Amino acid sequence: MLPAVGDWVMARPVEPGMAVIEEVLARATCISRKQPGRAQSEQVLAANVDLIVLVTALDRDFNLRRLERYMVLAAESGAATLVALNKAELCEDTAARLAEVQAIAPPGTPCVMLSALESVEPLRPFIGTGTVVLLGSSGVGKSTIVNALLGEDHQRTRAVRAHDSKGLHTTTHRMLLALPGGGALIDTPGLRELALWASQPALDEVFGDIAGLAAGCRFGDCGHTGEPGCTVAAALESGAIAPERWESYLKLQREINYLKRATDRQAAAEEKQRWKAIHKAMRHHPKYRR
Repeated sequence: MLPAVGDWVMARPVEPGMAVIEEVLARATCISRKQPGRAQSEQVLAANVDLIVLVTALDRDFNLRRLERYMVLAAESGAATLVALNKAELCEDTAARLAEVQAIAPPGTPCVMLSALESVEPLRPFIGTGTVVLLGSSGVGKSTIVNALLGEDHQRTRAVRAHDSKGLHTTTHRMLLALPGGGALIDTPGLRELALWASQPALDEVFGDIAGLAAGCRFGDCGHTGEPGCTVAAALESGAIAPERWESYLKLQREINYLKRATDRQAAAEEKQRWKAIHKAMRHHPKYRR
């Protein structure tokens, strides 16, 4: 297992200022996504994180469906989650935006409003002496938040494009930074591609309203497509579940199911190759020759 930012390792010094990593210790939490591209493999973004701050901006790039995807990633990690709604100065109705986010967040998830260019004080009560990671798309203001929390211009910042509020990468690699009051901060590049590396329980945690309704369907294998006694269909008809949230749930569920099938096939193929190599080695071993 290769080390990731936030990992604890066993290392052996080999010369002044240099050591060889011999073992990566077990992770308490792990934030992962599917490797970008066609490969069905895991990319660890950060490890041993105590708090994930999901940063989204209240400009033209604000997107609840994208935020739901980030929430599933966070739920899978095992770390606590906080949502930071940045660039409040660009929003005409911050109360409405905050209500929208609180409506889709798992119960108990703190949501804070801030303008990082002016102050990050709303974040400070949640940042203790553990390890915090900032996650979000390019242009949401993560580097500005990092600079404010560190009390210095550690990260370069750039303006977003005016016509669509899309950001440009200013952070190009993940870094672990010491916070002045104790603890550590992991800054990450903006994620342009966020393919899930997650499971059904993480999805159900974020979409607890839908998962709870589905548990009340008359049939255990209800497909929610018109079966009698379907509580999900009834909620959609009454407006208790918004159609766009239901579509988001289905899309993420399809992605998770596809990932499971793909990784199962990959694991089976790798196991087959392993045994093939073992049998080949046995045929050439003197003990098993005839």
